[in-house]
Amino acid sequence: MDLNLHGYRVLITAGGAGLGRAMAEAFLCEGADVHICDIDQGALDSFCFEGRSEKIGTLTKSLLDVTDEQGVKSLFDDLKVNFNGLDVLVNNAGTAGQTGQLENLDYGAWQKCISVNIDSQFLFSREAIPVMKKQKSGAIFNLSSTGGLFGFPYRAPYAAAKWAVVGITKTMAMELGPFGIRVNAVAPGSVSGLRMDRVIEASEQTQDVSADVVREQFEKQTSMRTFVSPEDIANMILFASSTKGNKISGQILTVDGHTEGLSVS
Repeated sequence: MDLNLHGYRVLITAGGAGLGRAMAEAFLCEGADVHICDIDQGALDSFCFEGRSEKIGTLTKSLLDVTDEQGVKSLFDDLKVNFNGLDVLVNNAGTAGQTGQLENLDYGAWQKCISVNIDSQFLFSREAIPVMKKQKSGAIFNLSSTGGLFGFPYRAPYAAAKWAVVGITKTMAMELGPFGIRVNAVAPGSVSGLRMDRVIEASEQTQDVSADVVREQFEKQTSMRTFVSPEDIANMILFASSTKGNKISGQILTVDGHTEGLSVS
């Protein structure tokens, strides 16, 4: 299926590695021009995408803390010149936050988790909306999680932030629909990769069980008994970005193998 994304202008936060990188590569392969920002200079430096067809889009990169208000404004000043518009914003940046019982959590760690996961989405969306309103089109994807649908034992900061993503997404979709702008939340399940490995390690220490037991717990929480891949998430976003998904808005797009609930054995 040709999604006709050639020439799309796409901005992806935390696009240097993991899920963000998979999204960037998928858009580039469809011919979109992609700008990624990331707080990790090493991840940016290592992302050198070489396509295998003439359709491949262009990749640009910048170092940025997504909670830096002035830095976000400066990025959009540059994009207005270099992109002359914006078709897709993927608010992908996030952090797992502290793991533990609520009464043992550190307030500073709580604030950082909330800021990276939800404040960044506010900052980037606030800058992108006037651009998209002017062109009367655009699609915004805010990364939530199944942890933002069910709650998540020992992960209160993360669950709280990801629930907030659903609220801001629903509100934005209502406000922006009349301007031809679609807004959706994407709720991945357990995504295989280094971030999930770190979550499993933290849960292992909190629960005093082996990593294999924790991994099995996560797998058993889904009907399909599986983790999802970064490419699974990227494929959903590509389709919903395209004209073939042009009536999808205000939704929580879960890609999770059907989560039945998040619990601790």
